[in-house]
Amino acid sequence: MKKFLKMLLPVLLTLPFTGEAQNRIEITARLVESDKTLFIQQDIYFKNNSNDTLTQLYFNDWAHSFSSKQSKLGRRFAENYDRRFHLADDYARGASKINTIIGERFSNLSFRRLEDAEDVLEINLLEPLLPGQTTRVKLNYNIRIPDAKFTGYGALDNGDFNLKYWFIAPAVYDGEWHYYSNKNLDDLYMAPTDFSIDFSFKKNYRFINELEQTSATVNEESSFKTVHLEGSSRNNTTIYLRQISEFQITETDDLTVVTNITDDKVIAEREALIIDKISHFLVEELGEYPFKQLVISNIDYAENPVYGLNQLPDFLSPFPEDFKYELKILKTAIDNFVDRTLFVNPRDDRWIADGLKMYTMMKYMDHFYPNLKVVGTLNRYWIARQFHLADLEFNEQYNLLYMHMARMNLDQPLTTPSDSLIKFNKNIANAYKAASGINYLSEYLSDAIIEESLDEFYLENKLKLTSSKTFEAILRSKTDKDLDWFFEDFVNSRKIIDYKFNEVKREGDSIKIEIKNKTESQMPIPVYGMNKDKIISKTWVDGFEKEKNINIAGDSIDRVVINAEGFVPEYNRRNNYKKVNPFLGVNKPFQFKLLQDLEDPSKNQVFFMPVFEYNFYDGLKLGAKMYNKTLLSKAFNYRIEPQYGFKSDKLTGSAGFTYTQNVNEGNLYAIRYGISGSLSSYAPDALYKSYSPFITFGFRTSDFRSDKRQFLTVSNINVYRDESDVITNDDPNYSVFNVRYTNSNPGVINALTYNTDFQLAQKFSKFSVTAKYRKVFLNNRQFDLRLFGGIFLYNDTRSQGDYFSFALDRPTDYLFRYNYYGRSESSGIFSQQLVLAEGGFKSKLDTPFGNEWLTTINTSTTIWNFIHGYADIGLVKNQGDPARFLYDSGIRTVLVEDYFELFFPVYSSNGWEIGQPNYDQKIRFIVTLDLRTMLSLFTRKWY
Repeated sequence: MKKFLKMLLPVLLTLPFTGEAQNRIEITARLVESDKTLFIQQDIYFKNNSNDTLTQLYFNDWAHSFSSKQSKLGRRFAENYDRRFHLADDYARGASKINTIIGERFSNLSFRRLEDAEDVLEINLLEPLLPGQTTRVKLNYNIRIPDAKFTGYGALDNGDFNLKYWFIAPAVYDGEWHYYSNKNLDDLYMAPTDFSIDFSFKKNYRFINELEQTSATVNEESSFKTVHLEGSSRNNTTIYLRQISEFQITETDDLTVVTNITDDKVIAEREALIIDKISHFLVEELGEYPFKQLVISNIDYAENPVYGLNQLPDFLSPFPEDFKYELKILKTAIDNFVDRTLFVNPRDDRWIADGLKMYTMMKYMDHFYPNLKVVGTLNRYWIARQFHLADLEFNEQYNLLYMHMARMNLDQPLTTPSDSLIKFNKNIANAYKAASGINYLSEYLSDAIIEESLDEFYLENKLKLTSSKTFEAILRSKTDKDLDWFFEDFVNSRKIIDYKFNEVKREGDSIKIEIKNKTESQMPIPVYGMNKDKIISKTWVDGFEKEKNINIAGDSIDRVVINAEGFVPEYNRRNNYKKVNPFLGVNKPFQFKLLQDLEDPSKNQVFFMPVFEYNFYDGLKLGAKMYNKTLLSKAFNYRIEPQYGFKSDKLTGSAGFTYTQNVNEGNLYAIRYGISGSLSSYAPDALYKSYSPFITFGFRTSDFRSDKRQFLTVSNINVYRDESDVITNDDPNYSVFNVRYTNSNPGVINALTYNTDFQLAQKFSKFSVTAKYRKVFLNNRQFDLRLFGGIFLYNDTRSQGDYFSFALDRPTDYLFRYNYYGRSESSGIFSQQLVLAEGGFKSKLDTPFGNEWLTTINTSTTIWNFIHGYADIGLVKNQGDPARFLYDSGIRTVLVEDYFELFFPVYSSNGWEIGQPNYDQKIRFIVTLDLRTMLSLFTRKWY
């Protein structure tokens, strides 16, 4: 009998695992660190758990997503304004190479890479795979490991390795195939899979991995070490190889935590206590962790940090070091705990997992730090307590960051696939919205119902394929209340919540209230009766259309408030306050504050801020700005900014009033109405005054990630100028009607912007077109092309000079659009300031203006690194003269593109400019000192 079993055992081991309930992967891998290459032999036992018969299988080969700069991963980097991948050589990017794919009975299987997803393999089976059957696929392939600088995973400069998505993984089939390309979103979707791995590497490395290591052997001859790993019901396995390991192991009563998240300012004993505290909390809240080890790395935290004031540099941070360390461990431990045990589709259905993670984190903060403010220890200082931000509870910041995107009209439904989310929404706002929604439900239904539903959903679906629909079914079974508003409006749409009072009046012992719903959503809202800051009553009002009347008891109530506690993520809470007997119709007190603050919906806020500006004629301008803009965007904004010019000894300044109407549906997303005005010196002892009413229509595509925008602005610019000895003012006052259309599609690799401009005034009318194109080639060479063409429809200003003419190199800026520091200078350093408008030439030529038409071409290309060569050509036409051909060329040094640049003329229509006198006065420069403009360089990748 024993002999028979010995003979049977090898046969059984070669048969498919038809009795297995899930997939199994067996890997033999060897890392050659000198070549940064993995050699892999892999057996995949794929179980057809569906009711369909399969003839093809699909596999995720995400290591191959690095193979091309034109891959979906490469394009994703470009969309995020990251050039590193585009500029890297082939060896640094990495790729996979399939040697053989063998099926049952050792037959070769045909396969291909999908055209629209080069990192997805389609394998054709020789025989159909029936429901319930398992087939084995043997793969032999090599992986050239990419540089870790792209994603944090790959080969590090010091010879260490972080390996994630390093093996070929079967896609999920549940009636349809779920496969997609790697886009650096950490969202590979795998069914629960059993792993058996033999991984070989140089013995001088330390091996860190979350699977159970059952054995380790060393081949002294080759100096290779081989570890054997086993794991069941897994959805990924990440490997860290270290020559000197920074990972620390902390044994707790609940599980073993392995991490390299450390803080030199926190002692090791304190770190261990924090890890133990968090582990115990997670097991209490989420149940026992089904695996022995939880590995959390600093890369995990870097991908999904806790955004907020805790990320400030140490010298500014309002939190102690051990608390910041605790937040890091907490956030990363929750993320990995849930991701390794709750198998939802992370690309198409991640909101429920995100909501569970953030809701668990909020419960932790409420349990251990119930009184913590978002400003932390700064709250002990009197000056910090003067800001409403200091009143914000730590957990309230999550609702605030979601509302930040809603106010900008950039919020997206929670059901939006993660690869279609704006970066800010993917990393921050949508997870916070999901948690805010669960908290909203807990207030509306009860904490008990939400806790019971989440526990049942998590515990019954742990280590199984599941979805948010399962949670929805569980929650609906716990209550008789209608929850369509939550799943249809809050989760699956961009609909916002906004209620206001129409009328409040006392009738006997009660108060009659008429509430208006300002939106299309019908979500429940609480109404409070209050006496000063004390809550007397709370009444839930179910969602409704338009208006609704309710009555509440009026004893001791002096005002009523909608959503007083703020747990409903409401779009605008400033219209939520109404006094029962308001004095002079004022329902909220006015609050005057120095410096910008967080919005306080219970106050009418007015802010003041000192301002400093400079131009050559006024000198240093010192003033104060009075405004109402808060940290959250709002529809109506005003700014009044009086200033004093110390050089001109004159009062200057500006003011602006705007109202933005956001549009939630369609390509038209915003309409902005406004009027702005300014008073400043435009020449020595000469002021100009201007004011301009305008309306702007903003358009975007249905893809929110696209930066493509279109704007149509209609304005009327009115200018009044003092007489000047420097500038001829035959017609100092004028009014110009302007229609301007801009189509912008910026990008770090390809960028195209064009605009048309029509101007109509009493004495002239003109039309112009400008187009700018920028291309960065695969060899890192950049090419810039700009085209300009402008023509006068009629011009009765020629006898008065060229003030309204097209300019070849330095526009007169009669509409006062450009930030000239010395706009009327014809010599000196300020005359050398370059504004790339109209002709765009850099050299000053003897025909600087065109009073009939002007057309130019401006080009630039890379010579070396930040040094570019430029060339401009153009035709200038003046009345009575033939069209004149002009050109210039030179060297352009790009320090910060479009913000800090220098131009050195070399050869032009003037001849060799380098050898001519006063060459230093021919050098031109672009300098941008506007902080808001500079800030856009750093924020553009987030929005």
